[in-house]
Amino acid sequence: MDRKSNMDAIGAAALIAFALHLAFNQVVIKVTVDGFGPVFAAGLRSAGAVVVLLIWMRWRAIPLSVPRAAIPAGIVCGLLFALEFMVLFTALDFTTVSRASVIFYSMPVWLAIASHFLLPGDPMTRLKAVGLVLAMSGVALALLDRSDATASLVGDLMALTSAICWAGIALCVKITPLSAVKPAQQLMFQVAISAPILLFVALLTGDLMRDPQPIHYAGLLFQIVAVASLGFLAWFWLLTIYPASSVASFSFLSPVFAVILGWLLLNEDVGLQVWAALVLVSLGIYLINRKPRAA
Repeated sequence: MDRKSNMDAIGAAALIAFALHLAFNQVVIKVTVDGFGPVFAAGLRSAGAVVVLLIWMRWRAIPLSVPRAAIPAGIVCGLLFALEFMVLFTALDFTTVSRASVIFYSMPVWLAIASHFLLPGDPMTRLKAVGLVLAMSGVALALLDRSDATASLVGDLMALTSAICWAGIALCVKITPLSAVKPAQQLMFQVAISAPILLFVALLTGDLMRDPQPIHYAGLLFQIVAVASLGFLAWFWLLTIYPASSVASFSFLSPVFAVILGWLLLNEDVGLQVWAALVLVSLGIYLINRKPRAA
């Protein structure tokens, strides 16, 4: 399919569906860690994704080898990926989907701040600055809200750490030779390096199995196939068709969908302060990713 200069109805529908898909995954993780230890579940997900990716790459004749210059950045991304999902899965074990998602999907905030200092072609515009203030205010509001007895500050801070790691991966891909590597190879670095690290850490924690039932195995399989491998490949595919700024502008929908799904499917008590934080973060992300109009 040829690359398009503007977003069309098909692309918009696909991106809305993908945002909903990612939001639903937060619910799936929350359910899955009731049957498996959170770090062990993250490790199994990465290990399973390696298998799915190997099959995909062989079918598409994508080589495993990459330029030597890209290997150090690939290792860094793999380490960040391991930390990202170690703390995200643990965060969702400690706190609610709604709170964790509002904080986790603040990733564009931290990416925009880092890009301003590290990427000369990505300066801080007035629109971005307003978006940053709004989104950071929303994150602060969520962190300060202690009205929900089922949430914990430790879980909230872990979700924030996960968001920063996610931003670090995106930045690493942007500013290193890894940017010239195919998306499947980038993803292979992340899952292949993170899998043994996460499984080793899980062994050290001793929290492996928590009486898993069929629903927990189904949740793990969903994450392996529909999210950690083919899901992210679909995201990269959309980036090859539509402008990156247009694709990124839909990211504000994920925390919205996640809070709604946590409320609907898990009966989470979403307080007024969390709803307000959601509005601020979502609006901030939208402004950060919005392309300014030409004069």
